[in-house]
Amino acid sequence: MERRAAKHHRGRLGEALREEIETLVEGELVDPRIGLVNVTGVQLAEDGRSAQVLVEMEGDDEQVERSLEGLEAAKAYIRHELADRLHLRRAPELFFRVDRSARATARVEELLKRAKQRGKIRNQ
Repeated sequence: MERRAAKHHRGRLGEALREEIETLVEGELVDPRIGLVNVTGVQLAEDGRSAQVLVEMEGDDEQVERSLEGLEAAKAYIRHELADRLHLRRAPELFFRVDRSARATARVEELLKRAKQRGKIRNQ
């Protein structure tokens, strides 16, 4: 069982990683493949050696794929900058994943809205 202090430290480090990665992606990466990207979260592994970076992207599937390719190409630069800025001995290995939770939430809300409208029409 993990100690509470270690879990708290991992949470703080994950948030610091998220903020720094977002700063790097928004302002310092000049890869034309990377479109409008928003870093929504970082899930750090228990051992701290790897992290899943959840990103939300605008555009169709092709644009999302190109942005992911650009992020993968910039992974070494991002890790180097993270280690330097956060004074880490070793930055975690980064794995970029598309966060589709906002899209799924919007879809569920739309379906609930439609169901509610149908219920009102049938009750009249």
